[in-house]
This record gives sequence, structure tokens and C-alpha cells, in this order.
Amino acid sequence: MGALGRALLWLQLCAMTRAAYKLWVPNTNFEVTTNWSQNRTPCAGAAVVFPADKMVSVLVREGHSISDMLLPRDGEFVLDSGAGFGAADAGRDPDCGAAAPALFLDPDRFSWHDPRLWRSGGAARGLFSVDAERVPCRHDDVVFPPDASFRVGLGPGVGPVRVRSVWALGQTFTRDEDLAAFLASPAGRLRFHGPGALSVGAEACADPSGCVCGNAEVQPWICAALLRPLGGRCPPAACRDALRPEGQCCDLCGAIVSLAHGPNFDIERYRTRLLRGFLVMGPRSIRPPSQPLPHDPPRATFCLIDAVTLRAPAHAVSLLPTPPRVRGRSPWDNPVSTPSPQPQYQGLQMAVSKVPRQNAGAEADTEIQVVLAETGPDGTGGAGRLARALLADVTEHGEGLGVLSAAVRESGAPVGDGSAAGLEGSGMRAGLAGGVAAGLLLLLLLAGALLLRGARSFRWSRRDDAAPAPFVAPLGFSNPVFDVAGSVEPPSAPQVENSSVSRSYFVNPLFAEAEA
Repeated sequence: MGALGRALLWLQLCAMTRAAYKLWVPNTNFEVTTNWSQNRTPCAGAAVVFPADKMVSVLVREGHSISDMLLPRDGEFVLDSGAGFGAADAGRDPDCGAAAPALFLDPDRFSWHDPRLWRSGGAARGLFSVDAERVPCRHDDVVFPPDASFRVGLGPGVGPVRVRSVWALGQTFTRDEDLAAFLASPAGRLRFHGPGALSVGAEACADPSGCVCGNAEVQPWICAALLRPLGGRCPPAACRDALRPEGQCCDLCGAIVSLAHGPNFDIERYRTRLLRGFLVMGPRSIRPPSQPLPHDPPRATFCLIDAVTLRAPAHAVSLLPTPPRVRGRSPWDNPVSTPSPQPQYQGLQMAVSKVPRQNAGAEADTEIQVVLAETGPDGTGGAGRLARALLADVTEHGEGLGVLSAAVRESGAPVGDGSAAGLEGSGMRAGLAGGVAAGLLLLLLLAGALLLRGARSFRWSRRDDAAPAPFVAPLGFSNPVFDVAGSVEPPSAPQVENSSVSRSYFVNPLFAEAEA
């Protein structure tokens, strides 16, 4: 980045220290390797192809020798000092060989609603933002780097994208009339596209308790852009009963503390209290982000450090006020009341913001959401412990902090055996499974015993039925020709054990006496 661009961006960021701002990260510069299909800039003698049906502005910082170039339908090259193009024979660079042409990737792939493409001006160690708040909110200032070409898609047009101000190409737009004239100009059409509308003029957040971001309406498009590389699906959470905070696209492991606040609540001071008292080891760890901006623009470090002693606005995270050294009744004014930082909480990430209240019938329509996220692959339960510590802090200092009440939700045990909690949960599940198996085995044994008893009773009843039946007169007849004076008793029926065969016979009186 040139000296003039550094100075412009430094002055602009200093002017925005009283408000939150979001910085656009990607660009369409010629020398950025991620803008090319081969993940490298075109080598000497290569053929360069831009999408024929696209519009793009490309910043060129160096000189390049190429053999062919296919230009887009509409576009521009912004040449830095000493930059340009020269003709060269194909295959001049032996490292290139007979490679395919270098294709400039689709410049329309960058969407305003993609949270990965923005950087918050208030980033600090231990802090993060829910997905909907990673995109510029209604009260934010938007900054596009001055020495970089870019192209932004404004979305599907479900509603105007509204922010406080837009700073692009060295100009600050705070009125819709001026911004509309810029968007309709050739420079504006090359950098902003799509059916969506961009609007400015919202006031800065003046409420000490914070302001709602205002991206709930476009959150489906935010989540769609965020999850596009994952096929549109959220990755599985590493815990059971995962939580989904307001404004987050996917579930996470940790805890959520919901605070009902009064008129004296100050969200920036409370955020600072949590950072200094629980997540980091003292105020020296609270500083502007250490990662450089694209192409190493000025970090606005001096401006932010000079403003540290000022009262921070409700939506700025980078301005962390120093508590006064005067003892008072409020925890804000008494350094002794700030808890000592705990090392076991340093592996957590925290997000603090004002969100719409979910409980119907509540007196207030907003609440403070404190999200405590486990950052490791297997949570250690630190989020739950910190949530309970925050409840204790509210119980002790809630009146001075302006907090009326607090509620906590926690996720379940980690999935797998990644922690002691997970091992304990697995042991409990194994014990439960063993108990169920033992119960089923006992039921099977009882059922088998009952079946055996029923079978034995059945055999005994069959044996009783096979016993000799009482005598019944045989099936015979009397012959009147022979006047036999008495009936002859037939022989007894044969005893056949376990037999059900019946026999019928008759007595012949002719031979009855002889047999007798």
C-alpha cells in the first residue's frame, strides 16, 4: 500500500474510533494469488484470460510479460507506479512449461453477506462475534481499503443494506443521495453489483447498553454464504445438546448467559470487565488486533491507544476504557470489585451483544447475550464453570452493574472420549447399557422357567389321561336263538400305556360256554 493510501486509511480509522467499523478484506488485485485458477500469478509468457461476461476493476502493482490476454466485457486496469504489461513469447518461463492459460477467477464470487469477508475494527483476544454481527450492522461504518480494487455483491435484494456510512475510493458517504450517485457512476458499477440496494445515514449507537445489530432479516443469506463451502450444512457439534445463540448459524458447545438489564447498564464496560476479570491476565492483553490488514495498511494502533482513556461507544470493542482509580459504590468505579482473571477460562471465546428478547411477555424487548464458546475439539466444561461464575458475580454486584436478572443455558457432555467429562458420560452410558442387558437376561430366564413349568404340567396331564378308563359294556348283541341265561362278562380291556387305540369286539354265544 502506498504512503498516501496508508495515510488516508489511518486518518479514516482514527475518525471512526467513536463508532464501530467493519473492514472489507478481499480484493481483485492482479498480484493476489488467490484470484487465479492456478493459485499463482501468471508467469512470463503466459496467456491471461479474464471472464468475458463479467465486469471487474483490477489493480496492477508490478510489471508483467504475457503472450496473450482476453479482456472482460467491461472493466479497468488501475496501474500503480511502475506497473504495466509487456509482450513475451509463450513458454518463455521454463517453470511454466506448456501450462494452461491463467484464468482470473469470477470477481462476482464475493458477497456482502459473507461473514468471512469482513474484519471487525474492535477485534480483541478472547472476543468473537456471532455470525450475523460479523457482517456490517445498522450502526457500523464500512471501510474499503483505498489502495485495492474490489467488487462486492449486494445480495438478492430482499431489503436495502443499511449502515451508518461507507468509505470507498477516498470518499465518505453519509447521505443516500451521494452514495446513489456514486453507485450509478462507472467506478461504482465496477465495484458494486447485484439487485440489492445499499443505504447509509443510520445514526451511531448512542445507547450505553448497546444496540441490536439489525441483521435478523438477512441472516438466512448470511448463513447460506457462510456454509456454501460446506455444502450448505453445519458441521456436527462436538457435544451433546449443543446451543445455537441468537445470530449464530450453527450449533456450538459452551454456555449462554442472558442478562436482563436496567438503564444504568453499560455494555462496553461490562465486556471489559469480563475480559479483564475472567478471560485475560490483566488489561495489558487487551489491545487492537495484531494481524495486519490486507497489504499491510496502517493498523491505527496509535490512534486507538490515544483513545483508550476515553469513554467507549456502545458498539466499539477496540476502545477499552481504563476504570477510574476512585473508589465508589459502583463496581465500575471500584477496581477492587473486578474479579481476578482465572487461567482455566483462557481457552474460551466470548461474544457480548444486545439481541431481541426471546421470552414472550417480558417487560423489555431486548436482552444482553453473553456467549461462552468452547474452542477445543473436546470441551473441558470451562464454559459452564465461567457461566456459573458470572451468575455469582451478578448476584454480588448486579445492582451496581445495572443487571436485573440472569439465566444460563449449558450444552451437554462432549461427544466421544476427548475429556474427563466425556469419559464419565461414556462410563455412565456403558453402565446403563449393562444394566439394561442384565435386566433383559433376567426376563429371558424367568420366561424360560415359566415355559418349562408349563411343559411339565402338560406332560403330566397327558399321563393322567392315559390311565385305564372305567369299564364300559362291550359293543356286542344277544342272539335270541340261543337262550343264554345270563350275560357273559367279557374279558377286561387290555392295558396299553400311553396309547389311545380303541378296540371293538362282540361275544358269540355259540362258543361262550366252551370258552368258559
